[in-house]
Amino acid sequence: MSKDDSDERGFLAEQPLPLLGKAPAARPHYLGHRDRLRERFSVAGHAALPDYELLELLLFRLIPRSDTKPVAKALLARFGTLAEVLGADEALLREVKGVGPAVALDLKIIAAAAQRMLRSDLTTRETLSSWTQVLDYCRAAMAFEAREQFRILFLDKKNALIADEVQQTGTVDHTPVYPREVVKRALELSATAIILVHNHPSGDPTPSRADIEMTKEIVEAAKRLGISVHDHIIIGKKGHASMKGLLLI
Repeated sequence: MSKDDSDERGFLAEQPLPLLGKAPAARPHYLGHRDRLRERFSVAGHAALPDYELLELLLFRLIPRSDTKPVAKALLARFGTLAEVLGADEALLREVKGVGPAVALDLKIIAAAAQRMLRSDLTTRETLSSWTQVLDYCRAAMAFEAREQFRILFLDKKNALIADEVQQTGTVDHTPVYPREVVKRALELSATAIILVHNHPSGDPTPSRADIEMTKEIVEAAKRLGISVHDHIIIGKKGHASMKGLLLI
C-alpha cells in the first residue's frame, strides 16, 4: 500500500510483526489514559467530563494510534468550545496540528449526525410545544457558520414541521431575502405557518433595522395569504434573539 492510500487516522496502517528474540514493544502510555477516560464516561456520564476530554473520546476512534489529548486541546484553543469545533469549517479544522483531511471530515460527519438527531425531534412533535428543541436545532445548525444563512421552518396546521430549508446564503453580514419567494415556497409546501431563522456570524444576535423591516414585509405578505409567521429567530454564538419575544412582530 502506498502512502497515498493511508491517512492520519492510521486505520489501514500495517502493524510490523515482532522480530524473533525481541521483546514486545511497550504498551503506548496513552492507552491506559484512554481506558481510564472511557471508564469515567461509562460510570459518571458526559457531565463529568470537560469539553476537551469528551472531544478526546471522539478522537480515540478517529485517531486510534496516537495521543489525542494535544489535538483536543489544540482544537479547543483554536475554536473555543466543543460546539464550535464541530461547527467549524472543514478547511479551518485542517489547519490545526494533528487534524488532517480524514479527521476533519469525520468531525463534520459527527456534527451532521448531531444536527439530524435534533431535527428528528422536531418532526415527531408539535413544534411550538418543543421550543427548546427548535432553538437547540437552530443553534447547532447555524450558530457557527461563517456566512449568514436565512432558514425557514415550514409548519402545517398542527404546527408540525413539514420542511426545513436554507433559502439564502449571503456574506459575513448580509443575506438577501425576498418576501415574495418566502411566501411562494410556503404555498408550494401547503404550509399554514412559518418560523424564520437566520444567523449573525459576528456572534451578537441583536436584530438590525434591516432585519426588522424585512421581517415586517414577510409578515404582511404572508398574512394576506393566510400564512402565520410565528417568529423570527436570530442565532449567534452568544445566544439568540426572538423578534416575537422582543415585541417586534
